[in-house]
Amino acid sequence: MKLLPQILGLSLLLVGFAAARSACADELPSAEAIQSLLEEIHAELLPVNDGSLPDYIPALQDADAELFAISVVLVDGRTLSVGNSTDSFPIMSAAKPFTAALVMKQHGREIIRQKIGVEPTGAAFNSIEAIEMHPERAVNPLVNAGAMATVSLLGGDSAATQWDELLGWYQDLANAELKINQQVYASVSETGFRNRAIAMLLYDYGRLYGDPEAVRDVYNRQSSVDVTTAQLATMGAVLANGGVHPQSGKRMLAAEEVSGVLALMFMAGMYDGAGDWAWHVGLPAKSGVGGGIVAVVPGKLSIAAFSPRLDEHGNSVRAQRAIRMLSGRLQLGLLGPAEKPQSQ
Repeated sequence: MKLLPQILGLSLLLVGFAAARSACADELPSAEAIQSLLEEIHAELLPVNDGSLPDYIPALQDADAELFAISVVLVDGRTLSVGNSTDSFPIMSAAKPFTAALVMKQHGREIIRQKIGVEPTGAAFNSIEAIEMHPERAVNPLVNAGAMATVSLLGGDSAATQWDELLGWYQDLANAELKINQQVYASVSETGFRNRAIAMLLYDYGRLYGDPEAVRDVYNRQSSVDVTTAQLATMGAVLANGGVHPQSGKRMLAAEEVSGVLALMFMAGMYDGAGDWAWHVGLPAKSGVGGGIVAVVPGKLSIAAFSPRLDEHGNSVRAQRAIRMLSGRLQLGLLGPAEKPQSQ
């Protein structure tokens, strides 16, 4: 079944909801009040130890499971943080929407729909079955298959050139120097047999647009970039600010490219937990198995939270709850309040 009209319609709907809520909703509280709320939520969630560290990437087993941080970047560039906000973690799949954004910037928004697809899979992020079930094969840029296809569309005459430009793009978005976590990079490179199979299968179907091993290497590098919550929230704040960097004032993305990225995040950013996330939180978001999640409130702010223990979908338990609580208590959800703030 083709859902393209619904996906494109949702993209416009999100922008419309954001504009309407921005115009009629109460203003955000002061930065001091938001900081106090972050501290309150952080303290409430510190005792939570649900979830587990991922066992399929050996390097992530070494993470300190007690780390927990939340950061907010407002569209005026101010940054508010609590917890272990100076500790870095591998960005993993939270990088995927920003890679898709660069491909749109380089080639135009339509390349994503034409060469990859925009549908949620309804399956796990590393599903091989989803490739066989959908004629688009890669399906969307936020699952592993679609993310590798997205990497293969990056501009540049070599994998090295593609990687240099991609890392520079992340750094410009984060307004910070970023580096690869070499331990994580070695781990995903040595053990990523399922991703190797996905790349080969896509290549056989004509839906990977470069050498499978070279594409997989750039994909592994993007997953292994270390960020802090403040840096990840700054990246998200570019989307929240309509494509203009809230700190440098530089336009990074066109408005229609931002709209496309947010639609993808809303539909597929939390893997096969995306529907439950939309129900409870109502914000475009993207998670990574490194424990980070970034969520976007168009016109207002970006939220990033980090804690390493994951649920069955591969999403951080504490980070999900932190963003859900903040969204509920500030009434940030784009679709309106799904539940009363005190019931969070």
